Amino acid sequence: MRGSTVGSAPDRVSTGAPATTAGAPAPEIPSDDRQGPAASTFDTAPIVGIDEALRLDAATDDAGTARAAQARAHEAAAEVLADRGDWRRAYQHLRAAMALVHLGDTPPVHVPEQLRREVDRLRRERAEAREQSRRDSLTATWNRRYLDERLSTLRDGNDGAVCVALVDVDHFKLVNDTYGHAIGDAVLRTLVGLMRAELDGRVPDGFCARYGGEEFALVLPRPADADAVALCESIRARIEHHDWSAIAPELRVTASLGLACLDPDDTGGTCDGLLDHVDELLYVAKRTGRNAVAFRDDTGQVRLAGPAAGRRGIAAIARAVGHQARSGRALP
Repeated sequence: MRGSTVGSAPDRVSTGAPATTAGAPAPEIPSDDRQGPAASTFDTAPIVGIDEALRLDAATDDAGTARAAQARAHEAAAEVLADRGDWRRAYQHLRAAMALVHLGDTPPVHVPEQLRREVDRLRRERAEAREQSRRDSLTATWNRRYLDERLSTLRDGNDGAVCVALVDVDHFKLVNDTYGHAIGDAVLRTLVGLMRAELDGRVPDGFCARYGGEEFALVLPRPADADAVALCESIRARIEHHDWSAIAPELRVTASLGLACLDPDDTGGTCDGLLDHVDELLYVAKRTGRNAVAFRDDTGQVRLAGPAAGRRGIAAIARAVGHQARSGRALP
């Protein structure tokens, strides 16, 4: 409630008083963009003594009595509003009552069971809606929205490098054209499972997010560069050697990866710039024959990890990709 009143006294919840005095955190109220009832429509007649109680000064000599009266008044308001089905405003008053209880020796308030159930339901619905808005509906992994949110804050307080890899399924259009989109969807879901299994075992605080289409981002907080390369190579090998025939006969799937890390000492670096570097490296991996992990070594030279390290022309391809990116032309 914004600026609402109860009778002729200010509503303590809307002025923010409980938030500065509560001794324990209270659950959040589910956000709702709809405008609530105007304050003047709140009939306080059924709540005996609420106006007088809310006028009491909790800083007086009899502060405990004043707080107890205010808590009971807020509790009564919560019950009346709950009976009317106004659960959001009921919860505001209940939160104010509980904040007063935490101030000192105020007797605990009684929480109506129906109000408790409704508040819990609203909290669950809000949490579920937020979760769904950040999940990819096909693969059940995180989506681009979650990726952008995390990358925008990940470096704050981070005590190590942030590494990001982009994973692109090789020749995915051919999979769809040959086997159908249902098989293609199954491939993406299986791919996510394989990547998660590798992440959970080696970088528990890392995560996977669908970047778009058949492309996924792997975010690895605080690994050493060499560890990040080894992890990406393990993911690539796991994808290559997986038994894809369980999805469709003779199906074979590989993936190309680009990996870059943002050094914590590089205060001028940004995660947006990091993604640009990762994108370039991904195209190096694809143009040198796919099914490879491309990264930069300590000297800044582009390398391929694992069995792909012996491929020829890596440096020339990396220069061509870098020049194309700097000229503003889209990478194919």
